[in-house]
Amino acid sequence: MENASTPIVNTRQGSVMGCREEGIDVWRGIPFAAPPTGDLRWRAPQPVECWQGVRDATRFSASSWQNKEFCRLLGGGDPGTFSEDCLYLNVWSPRSSAQKKPVMVWLHGGGFAIGAGGLPPYDGKALAARGVVLVTVNYRLGHLGFFAHPALEAEAGERIYNFALLDQIAALRWVQENIAAFGGDADNVTLFGESAGARSVMSLMASPLAKGLFHKAIVQSNYTLPDTPRKAALAKGEAIAAHFGLENASTEQLRAIPAEAFWPLDTPFKIDPVPIAGDIVLPEPSLDTFFAGRQHPMPVIVGSNSDEASVMAEFGVDLAGKIGELRRKQRFGLGLIRLLYPGVRGDTELGRQVCRDMAFTTLGLVVMQAQQQVNQPCWRYWFDYVAEAMHDTYINGAWHGNDVPYVFDNLRLSEPSCDYVNERDLAFAAQVADYWVHFATHAGSATTALPGPVTWEACTGGRDRLLRIGINKQAGFRLEKRFMRARLSFFRRVMRHHVNLD
Repeated sequence: MENASTPIVNTRQGSVMGCREEGIDVWRGIPFAAPPTGDLRWRAPQPVECWQGVRDATRFSASSWQNKEFCRLLGGGDPGTFSEDCLYLNVWSPRSSAQKKPVMVWLHGGGFAIGAGGLPPYDGKALAARGVVLVTVNYRLGHLGFFAHPALEAEAGERIYNFALLDQIAALRWVQENIAAFGGDADNVTLFGESAGARSVMSLMASPLAKGLFHKAIVQSNYTLPDTPRKAALAKGEAIAAHFGLENASTEQLRAIPAEAFWPLDTPFKIDPVPIAGDIVLPEPSLDTFFAGRQHPMPVIVGSNSDEASVMAEFGVDLAGKIGELRRKQRFGLGLIRLLYPGVRGDTELGRQVCRDMAFTTLGLVVMQAQQQVNQPCWRYWFDYVAEAMHDTYINGAWHGNDVPYVFDNLRLSEPSCDYVNERDLAFAAQVADYWVHFATHAGSATTALPGPVTWEACTGGRDRLLRIGINKQAGFRLEKRFMRARLSFFRRVMRHHVNLD
């Protein structure tokens, strides 16, 4: 890596020129796979063609096709322009030194339908300043990223539905091949993500194709929805083709559908916020892999937020109505539910907590127990901090996604937090980011305690411990034992038997 004001790095595909911002070297819009356009739509990502000369890498690339307004509202900002030609990544690195630095690779959330690696909350300068190389990744979204159709199966000669996950795997391979040139340690790669990004992390921990490409994982607010079965995905693919007037469609006809025609599709044609089980990427559902303890063994952080039900309400879920359904169907026994939530009054509040714990909180226990099956450390957390100016807005705690700008220490770059944060909020965010970087730098089988305001001890040897990050929306950290154990154990059994509230 050169020390000039415009850093130039030689990758295996060619040279890239970045820029220097606040003492951090930044490269934006580096291609990690060939454009998945034309005949390459709905195929595994192909290698990038090498280029001559020095490629400008100072601007973010286009994002995958999506709903721009929805991304602005819920996805972290303006995703910019759209194109099928979207397979690019971004790198932030401290100034060069002889010592290789830990690498953190971020997979953005957005229900696999919105988002981009270049959104403001994911700016990597604050984490890079702590001594890591930070990589953010674009991947194919919506039906461009997840699609099954009999014609595509016949063409490929193998089952491939999870093209977005293959994009992420291609990005991780690029990291293995190239990150040393940016000062990173290819033998110390932490994969982390939130929501659909967290689901991606767990999916890659379960995928045989991703083995050895990363060494630690952070799972922020993954959800317990089961993967889409192959047969259901094929039926949806045929229905979507018929919607466009293509009965018994050929691959040529399918690839001729304009890319921008997919993202506006609504029920019953819209994408599920989960991968598809039954292809070469996910031979079995990822949650089944974790229940059986067959995930790739590595240290893991896993956790969720105190008001995850906020995102369910945004998608039209009637939280009080779910309790009414339980009352009518008696699928779990509402009396037992009330025993697990003593003092919670009213169907709305009970529904909020039950849906939160079924859909999000329980996954922490599932992952912890899976980690114990493979004798790997697991750090659990519960994020419950709310910026001081927003206590009256976030009355039930931290919403889905509110943890992200704290993890990146980017409150001043993220909307709407940039309008109201104070110095105490910023100080708290810095402590959260420190924990994440300590994990990426030092965590391992022999290092099971992360330093910070409270020593964060991993769940090892059958211990059930969890770090409260924020306590009743206030600043503070506290280590607790057997957090919500009774209710989470109950919902884990419900998950195990594939029962849900729908």
